[in-house]
Amino acid sequence: MLDKVLIANRGEIALRILRACKELGIKTVAVHSKADRDLMHVRLADEAVCIGPAPSAQSYLNIPALISAAEVTDSSAIHPGYGFLSENANFAEQVERSGFTFIGPRAETIRLMGDKVSAIESMKAAGVPTVPGSDGPLGDDNAANLATAKRIGYPVIIKAAAGGGGRGMRVVHTEGHLLSAITVTRTEASAAFGDGTVYMEKFLEKPRHVEVQVLADGQGNAIHLYDRDCSLQRRHQKVLEEAPAPGIDPEARAKVLQSCRDACIEIGYRGAGTFEFLYEDGEFFFIEMNTRVQVEHPVTEMVTGVDIVKEQLRIASGLPLSISQDDVQINGHAFECRINAEDARTFMPSPGKVTLFHAPGGLGVRMDSHMYTGYSVPPHYDSLIGKLITWGASRETALTRMRNALDELLVEGIKTNIDLQKDLVRDSYFRQGGVNIHYLEKKLGS
Repeated sequence: MLDKVLIANRGEIALRILRACKELGIKTVAVHSKADRDLMHVRLADEAVCIGPAPSAQSYLNIPALISAAEVTDSSAIHPGYGFLSENANFAEQVERSGFTFIGPRAETIRLMGDKVSAIESMKAAGVPTVPGSDGPLGDDNAANLATAKRIGYPVIIKAAAGGGGRGMRVVHTEGHLLSAITVTRTEASAAFGDGTVYMEKFLEKPRHVEVQVLADGQGNAIHLYDRDCSLQRRHQKVLEEAPAPGIDPEARAKVLQSCRDACIEIGYRGAGTFEFLYEDGEFFFIEMNTRVQVEHPVTEMVTGVDIVKEQLRIASGLPLSISQDDVQINGHAFECRINAEDARTFMPSPGKVTLFHAPGGLGVRMDSHMYTGYSVPPHYDSLIGKLITWGASRETALTRMRNALDELLVEGIKTNIDLQKDLVRDSYFRQGGVNIHYLEKKLGS
């Protein structure tokens, strides 16, 4: 087992990683910016190192500072969490070259899956269902591009190969707008990601966002932990998730779960990962793979009983998976509401001091948060301040517990999106299950 892990992140995920390390008897090093010296995981870690000023570019994205912190604390590994440098192949490579273990996939795997074009090609080769598209990057031949769009069928979507987080994409409904859309998307992609490569896919009108959680040890063993539904989104940012995804065709589910396992073995995957799909009319279409732990991983943990972060640590230690596919069973249902420091109506960030924090409790209730009464939410980072998770033997029980838990949750001194979450879990269409990715934005009128 690893001896000492440096946690290259902040907030709730840093605390989550620290807790997993403590359970396994692994010493922890917390790194923090000057704005984050009072974070809970900084207080609880065995050692803490300040790595720079508040701006992320000078602290949590500062690769030399992170590696230096690992060197001075004699750490054996670095866990990147999610966001920041978690899917940065250059960071993973530098960590390994410096003599530390990167808790995640190999750098070449991150590069492969980080480029949407190469990711789609790899998934096709492994038998994972994909969206009909250009089968590679678009060239400069206008006639060929027009022919590709006609073959796929309008509407189509132009996507940046290096894009992510909803950026670098443009929907085209008619032939007359195609060529200009390709040009504009290329320009935006080049400016935002340093790579102007774009490709084309069929644009699905009313899909759901369903993803498959996987674990692989890089030693030929891979398992899936079933699926999650993340369709409640605003501007491509997830708001509320659940596991398993409701109303999925059993045959389609079985096929896609097996294909994800096969793909992990095919590409030699190592660590935790998530295959993201659009699901429409009983069919799955691969869109991308996230080569890290996901924000919404707790709902999967609640219904499978598998500690995903502890498995990451075991795999990074060179150990095989502690469980086989036959050991993984779905038990009940779980929901996760993301609690953000933002206005529930305008979505404007709301940093400031938390004058009162009370976490809900009871059977089947889990609160993953770095908040405490007196904590000051800084203005420099993502607005996520906690994740409220509930479990129940049935979907309705889990949803009832979520409604009650949200009523019990108290965060004062700053604005939060709790009222929005209260509204969502009482929404009649959401209660039925299976809303599409456009539902929330239509509901909000945005």
